[in-house]
Amino acid sequence: MSDALLAQLYAAEPAADGVWLRVNMVSTVDGAAQGEDGVTDGINNVPDKRVFHALRSYADVIVVGAGTVRAEGYRPTTKPIVVLSRSGEVPATLRGADPGQVLMATVEHAPGLEEARQLLGDEYVLVLGAYAIDFALLRTALAARGWSQVLSEGGPYALHDMVASGAVDELCLTIVPRLIAGEHKRITSGPPIDVPLEPLLLLEEDGTLIGRWAVRQTAPRVGL
Repeated sequence: MSDALLAQLYAAEPAADGVWLRVNMVSTVDGAAQGEDGVTDGINNVPDKRVFHALRSYADVIVVGAGTVRAEGYRPTTKPIVVLSRSGEVPATLRGADPGQVLMATVEHAPGLEEARQLLGDEYVLVLGAYAIDFALLRTALAARGWSQVLSEGGPYALHDMVASGAVDELCLTIVPRLIAGEHKRITSGPPIDVPLEPLLLLEEDGTLIGRWAVRQTAPRVGL
């Protein structure tokens, strides 16, 4: 498949609020979202990495939970990164980035709020709630910066909270043809939720399944 066709298949129009928020995840057939090393690199393969990099290229901004940033060793990229953190602590691998490369989405009562402002600059710290991040406000804040194509890369707790709040438009999921058993995180972690998905696309390469699902919210987009 050509890069142009792949881009056409993943084209998305922003929702009514001017944002299209897609989440990209990977898992094994038996549901593990990480390998024995505790990171996704233990289960990634070539088809998954191609789509991973393609989705990044389509995005205006990347949104990711602080736990995933630390576990996966995220570093600044050519796209701005918004870190989700109720503690407000800027991960070590993202400190020292050029202004605007890293933003923090956090809460009023975050213990690391003032340090985040010192490290990143006031304009790059988004306070989106008192104790829990309001993801409707996150969408509004991203739209205000002109970022309509938003890519989130999880992790499991962030995906759970974003979906539960009604903030996600689309789930992109790669299923790699492996069984690894053991005790591993799934693509979502947290209290039970039940959110219907509508299949939009399913691709296959060398046994790897790569799909798009629209998230059909049953509740309005409100904060947690």
